[in-house]
Amino acid sequence: MSTDGWKNFGRYGANLDPGNIHGKFALARALEDALERLIIEGGIKSPATSRRGLMARLRYLTETKGGAQALADAGVTVTPATVKAWRRGKQRPRPATLEAIDTAYWNLRAANVLANSGAFKQHLNRAGRGTRVEIHPVNQDVVDEPRRRENLRVRTFQVRYVWDDAVDALTAGDTDKLEEIWDDIIADMDSDWGAYTYVSHIGLGA
Repeated sequence: MSTDGWKNFGRYGANLDPGNIHGKFALARALEDALERLIIEGGIKSPATSRRGLMARLRYLTETKGGAQALADAGVTVTPATVKAWRRGKQRPRPATLEAIDTAYWNLRAANVLANSGAFKQHLNRAGRGTRVEIHPVNQDVVDEPRRRENLRVRTFQVRYVWDDAVDALTAGDTDKLEEIWDDIIADMDSDWGAYTYVSHIGLGA
């Protein structure tokens, strides 16, 4: 399949697999996945059902701005006195309330991480070392057989200098900018770069 065929995506059937998408959308998904990992990996490890996990969540929710609202949004409507009793170990939340506290914690942590895009940019930039990108080509099983390119393979390489703009574009929902960034990324490939305009998956080593 010629590079021009990839530019005219779907001419030979590649669009029949919904998993084959433009790189800008796959890049957005990969960034969202990396952000979710950052939120989870930097969060409280102990489960909310353990005393340690519960105390850590309550501390975060009562000492961090927005915690009271996060609890209310999750359906926890107890009085401050009850929360204080929980923190002192004099009372214990019911199972459903424990689940709601856990939800409130993760929602607040996610909101705070999202509000501080600089930390995510730093995570991806890695002090100038950049982030490893793994690119999976489109599934060609749905492509007309004479037009398939058997030499396409998973490509992996280090990407630098694009992450600040990529995070800003993701936050703003700017798909045009994401497309521009994706074009910059694949431009560093060999003459087959056009075959990676559309992909089946992008993974980030972050």
